[in-house]
Amino acid sequence: MLTFQKKIQSLLYCCIAMLIALALTGCGYHGTATQRNLQFDNLQFTISNLKPQNLSHNDSLRFTYFFEEAVRLQLSEKYDEAFDLLKHCEAINPGAGEVYYLLAAYYGEMQQDSMAILCYKRAADCSPENHDYLERLAQVYINEGKLSEATTVYEKLYEGNKSRSDVLSMLLRLYNNEKNYDKMLLTVNRLEDTDGPSEQLSFTRVSIYEQQNKKKEALNELKTLAQRHPNDLNYRVMIGNWLLRNEHKDQALAEYEKVLSEEPDNVMAQTSLIDYYLADGQDSVARQMQERMLFSAKTPSDTKIIILRQVIEENETNGGDSTKVLRLFDRIMEANPSDSSIPSIWAAYMSLKQMPDDSVNVALNRILSITPDDAAARIELLQNLWRNKDFDQVIDLSLQGQEYNPEEMAFYYFEGLSHYQKEQKDKALDAFRRGVGQINEQSNKNIVSDFYAIMGDILHDKGQSQEAYAAYDSCLQWKDDNYGCLNNYAYYLSEEGKQLQKAEQMSFRTIKAEPNNSTYLDTYAWILFMQERYAEAQIYIDQAIQNDTTASVVLLEHGGDIHAMNNDLLQALDLWQKALDGGSDSKVLIRKIKIRKYIKE
Repeated sequence: MLTFQKKIQSLLYCCIAMLIALALTGCGYHGTATQRNLQFDNLQFTISNLKPQNLSHNDSLRFTYFFEEAVRLQLSEKYDEAFDLLKHCEAINPGAGEVYYLLAAYYGEMQQDSMAILCYKRAADCSPENHDYLERLAQVYINEGKLSEATTVYEKLYEGNKSRSDVLSMLLRLYNNEKNYDKMLLTVNRLEDTDGPSEQLSFTRVSIYEQQNKKKEALNELKTLAQRHPNDLNYRVMIGNWLLRNEHKDQALAEYEKVLSEEPDNVMAQTSLIDYYLADGQDSVARQMQERMLFSAKTPSDTKIIILRQVIEENETNGGDSTKVLRLFDRIMEANPSDSSIPSIWAAYMSLKQMPDDSVNVALNRILSITPDDAAARIELLQNLWRNKDFDQVIDLSLQGQEYNPEEMAFYYFEGLSHYQKEQKDKALDAFRRGVGQINEQSNKNIVSDFYAIMGDILHDKGQSQEAYAAYDSCLQWKDDNYGCLNNYAYYLSEEGKQLQKAEQMSFRTIKAEPNNSTYLDTYAWILFMQERYAEAQIYIDQAIQNDTTASVVLLEHGGDIHAMNNDLLQALDLWQKALDGGSDSKVLIRKIKIRKYIKE
């Protein structure tokens, strides 16, 4: 018997659904006797009690019965039994395409690819009018890399239904893989007959001609396209671009000039003319045209951006004199005061050149003066101000951002963090709570997680432990590997002597992720200490002290406490004294040193 994986279910359901729609019109059948409605797993379909030509009446009834039973077993996920019945159906009627179609899915799951292909082929041969069988066979051939066989099948599909442009599109890709350009052209013609002429088909035909090195035919195709669109001069520009690429510069120039004589502000012709002058070595003329387009209010913003990037690239190639580019930006912005795309490129350029934040901020502020709802520019400005610890301005800018983009959580994040840095914990908590109100399924899980983590820290500082732990739980629901949250949550639980096993599990995750983090090591050591596992705690506190670069007085005092409980009094006294000298405000530290013993606060 065969054993199949669960995933065959989806394959078989697809096969069954198709057979349901076809109502078992297999090869060799003529007419139907009775119609029977079957209900399996809430799937209703009609199966004909068909009488195959070459079968006796009794065999016909047997075949129909066993096939229906095989389908029922498949729907019941009894695949072994269904497979056996399908093989029995094959023995009764070797010309039943629907049997081979279902069997193919089984062979595919058993990784017997050659048998699967054979079954799909036999299904298609038995029911040549069944396009679903043919299409599935073609897909299998493609998956197996048998592209020539797939091409033959798709041609059969097309002959059966000449309105299927999707089949022709697949044939075009297959013939392109074979570099069969004549067949590609034939397929393009057939697509044009089916869907009508289109720009894309014309460009495809031009590409094929160029691959065949039929330059004349390629140019004529472009001309035909331009004739079909006499009022769109951009097609004439395309002809000029083709001529320029194929080293017919004089003819290309003539095309551009004709277009500009009829439409002086044609952007495509102007940019192509710039390319012409650059190709002809007339760099100064090209630069003059670039500047005219950059200063013109009629040039679209996206075109100006393309030209500016071209200018910057040329400048970098020639030494990267930023003063020339910056002067150009000043002139362009003076000519285009309401175009926010220009200062956006200006800011990006200054960042690229690693100019000071103050300079970049001028550009970002200009963007916001034109488009105050530009969230990306505002966030970049906030990041720059945050680095310079300008918390008051960060708060003002964040509040403005909340007015224009209330759904952007970053603005509540920066506001809350700035209040937190200013020791304004109530205002920080209010900002984070307003931000939490904007959470939805599309929210950035890292930001949401940090929101709750910081809320937890603030609530704990305010003595609201239960609310803090609820915030930490929410944090970990959004991002279960927020190690800062795991560390603080675990440490605060250990301080209260609560849920120490849970605290240990959370803390262990942090040191596993960052084994050299002195803060995480200290927390884990302290949890072990609270569990009276003093020897283990000493191992981790010593690692924490070794990795600590801040001379943390809390860490040093913990080290002293742990060594004291391990009867290493000299080391304990040394660590306690270092904590005292470092400015510890511990209430019992001096007494520990004086009586040479650990005392719980």
